[in-house]
Amino acid sequence: MRRIALGPQTLVAIAFDTLVAVGAWSLAFIARYQFSVLPEQLYLLYATLPVVVAVELACFIYFGLYRGIWRYASMYDVKRIVTAVGASALIIPIVFLLWRHGLGIPRVLYFINPLLLILFMGGGRIVYRWFKEHRQFSELRRQGRPVLLMGAGDGARRLLLELERSPSWQVIGLLDDNPSKVGRDIAGCVVMGTWDQVMGIARRTDCRHVIFATPGADAQQRRRAFDLCEKAGLELMVVPDLDQMIGSPKRMSEIRHIELDDLLGRDEVHLDTSGLSQQLTGKIVMVTGAGGSIGSELCRQIARFSPQAMVLFELNEFALYQISENLERLHPELRIWPVVGDIKEHRRLVEVFERFKPSVVFHAAAYKHVPMLEELNSWEAVRNNTIGTRLVAETCAAYKVEKLVFVSTDKAVNPTNVMGATKRLAELILQRIHLRTGLPVVMVRFGNVLGSSGSVIPKFREQIARGGPITVTHPEITRYFMSITEAAQLVLQAGQMGEGNEIFVLEMGEPMRIADLARDMIRLSGFTEDDIGIQYTGLRPGEKLFEELLASDETTLPTRHPKLRISRTTDPVSGEWESAVSNWLESRKPVSDSQVRGWLRRFVPEYAPPADLEVIDPNGARIAPSGQDEPVKLVLVAGGGEPVSPNRGNIAALKPRPESDAT
Repeated sequence: MRRIALGPQTLVAIAFDTLVAVGAWSLAFIARYQFSVLPEQLYLLYATLPVVVAVELACFIYFGLYRGIWRYASMYDVKRIVTAVGASALIIPIVFLLWRHGLGIPRVLYFINPLLLILFMGGGRIVYRWFKEHRQFSELRRQGRPVLLMGAGDGARRLLLELERSPSWQVIGLLDDNPSKVGRDIAGCVVMGTWDQVMGIARRTDCRHVIFATPGADAQQRRRAFDLCEKAGLELMVVPDLDQMIGSPKRMSEIRHIELDDLLGRDEVHLDTSGLSQQLTGKIVMVTGAGGSIGSELCRQIARFSPQAMVLFELNEFALYQISENLERLHPELRIWPVVGDIKEHRRLVEVFERFKPSVVFHAAAYKHVPMLEELNSWEAVRNNTIGTRLVAETCAAYKVEKLVFVSTDKAVNPTNVMGATKRLAELILQRIHLRTGLPVVMVRFGNVLGSSGSVIPKFREQIARGGPITVTHPEITRYFMSITEAAQLVLQAGQMGEGNEIFVLEMGEPMRIADLARDMIRLSGFTEDDIGIQYTGLRPGEKLFEELLASDETTLPTRHPKLRISRTTDPVSGEWESAVSNWLESRKPVSDSQVRGWLRRFVPEYAPPADLEVIDPNGARIAPSGQDEPVKLVLVAGGGEPVSPNRGNIAALKPRPESDAT
């Protein structure tokens, strides 16, 4: 039994329960004799009353009835009352039985008294709470903006109870797609109709806001709700995480306008927390590109698993400062080592590994802007995405790192641009380093990330803020999208599951047309296409209409995680291939964009550059565009096996490109 604080409120509660105990036993006693009590029966009442009250108060204190606060009385308090009253109902007959065989007390009293106690004690607390809340919040509710809740389930009930305490909102009704719920009420609020009736109900009640209160809804339901509210001219609000909102001191600030991520419809990622804890907890973890979109989110996710320390390796000083400050604020107990460095500088890498000795390395540093890397900057793409990755891997192998996780891209699949080809070349090099050194390497491919630096989302927002138009390269261009948080979590999960030399492919769902994405952003901003137009500018150099992930059953194998698949194993590249690649990468001669394409075409057989861009082979000869007649040039592959032409991929399971992707 824990001690209780004998403050004024506690003393009042004890006094109330004492009066209830006296009244319940007296009422039960008098009712037993039909309110006609003889003197000897009245004497029996007076004789037994002190014993009954003493036993009951002792049970009330023992079971903690006075640790609660009446204004927050709930079913939990009622359960404690029932437990305490039940215990006293068992003890009282025993006491009287031992005391002169019960003194002639009618046995029915032992059943009536507990029922009256529960009724009076529980009822008193509930009435008090109702009185306090009614007095405190009734004026606030009259001040709030009228709002409808879409949903009439448990989530809506919990949200409704929270909104009752808010001066910002006044819930006037609920909407639910189940017609059987219409006309019924939840916590005193009526289900006024179905979702399809939202326009008429909003006009009838002069309501301009709707809160989506169906936590388990999928993307299709959220989009339908958005379409209905937009058609009715209503603002749709969402609660990202109801449990988090209820536990937050700033509850109402969690309610926000619906955003693009809500319509994207990605399911929650379920992580193997025990496995990740085993891999990360107490370890020194290094993240390259720590200030980038993916790198910074990886840092935040890794920090949750309490590593011994984190090495944040980043070339951009300001980005490094931002993520360092963010982690120090969120995890003040965590040691953070912010390191300014370039993955292309081997000496700097050696210095960092020698000093900090990381156990696990996540390599997220990369150049990724396709059109910019296609022309004028192709060699820099090779230096950063391929040479930098090679140097990181070689340093990891030299310092016996437990695991290297490489963040790759869907553009490495059947690449048509320099960026994708450099990432695919990096994958092949990592596979070779794994075979040569035994370094456990896990590679993860995924598509576009909403809101990342260089993505279309910030660009579209800026264009909308300027009044338009939004520029889209092609009306049919599609991309896979996921949120930054989901991408980082799945990279962590793949890194934990991988044992070495695997390419994990993230399940990206259905591809989305960029034009539809632009329309959604226009609507979410409160405009129409008449206000903000869409202008098509044509495909840029190296840009595909469709991205490929190799996430089909024919080209990948399932894993125990529903959102992760493994690319089918292929024949590893040969030592001769690695030597040839090394000779090229280590040459310090200036290399033009067209020469870079030629070298990449030699070492990445599935790479097919656009027909309108010049390609010069390592011998200085111009290579004809894909699909045209040209001499077949052979390159060595996979363990000295059969040579293949640069036009033929060395992965038999690769899917053919869609015809509409041909350039």
